[in-house]
Amino acid sequence: AAGYGTRLQRDIENDPTGSFKHLGGIAKPLLPVGPCALITHWVQALTKTGCVDTVYVVTNDLYHEAFQQWAQEFPNVQIINDGTGRNEERHGAVACLQLTVKSCAVDDHLLVIGGDTLFKEDFSLRKFTERFFEVQNKDKESNLVLSYQCKDEETSKYGILELDENLKVHCMKEKPLLSETNSRNACPCFYLFSRTSLPLLDIFLNEKKNAPIEERDAPGTFLSWLILRRSVYVHRISGRFDVGNLPSYIECDKYFKDQLQNPSVYLM
Repeated sequence: AAGYGTRLQRDIENDPTGSFKHLGGIAKPLLPVGPCALITHWVQALTKTGCVDTVYVVTNDLYHEAFQQWAQEFPNVQIINDGTGRNEERHGAVACLQLTVKSCAVDDHLLVIGGDTLFKEDFSLRKFTERFFEVQNKDKESNLVLSYQCKDEETSKYGILELDENLKVHCMKEKPLLSETNSRNACPCFYLFSRTSLPLLDIFLNEKKNAPIEERDAPGTFLSWLILRRSVYVHRISGRFDVGNLPSYIECDKYFKDQLQNPSVYLM
């Protein structure tokens, strides 16, 4: 949750209707989606299912106070400030992940969730974690990610996974052209990294220390690197909401207001 939402804020400022002016200056995870903030959907489900001990939210100096206020009703949430104040100073999502692991002394499997991401109702935290421990029984270094089928014209927007018949990932192609892959397995930012994979964050970031920020900004950059070094498997879902701009926010909010069937068990 340490991004600055520059595209969305630009869309809000340029929206001719002015209908979304009240959302200006709000971090994407704190945007209202249906009955509550986007991130609240996750924290409620994670708490009720008991599948995590602690929720760490990495934010920046700009939004730190807002997240602190939001977190007051959730005793299992810790807010971490990455110390940056504007988009040009950002460290990247992988560095934020490393910051959490080190500053909070995380020595366990780690579930990573993009702060602008939600899923359709078929997704279940319980089923996902069950699948993780299934692959862990085969290989203690295994990791688990999500995948859904995207449209042909969407391959150039997402990280695309190429799989074998056992749903093991062979490689991840970042925003490939249609001609560059036969796969339509899009991968959202939702990863369960095994405990043994976490030390590799240091190695990855050390290798990329002189590289442009783009090579370590998105969490998928670490995942695509990890796939070549550890087993990564897929759990399939039907689709996701990725709140990146105003149209995608409107679509997501509408789904939660008009189509969500069982809000009391959503994500569980």
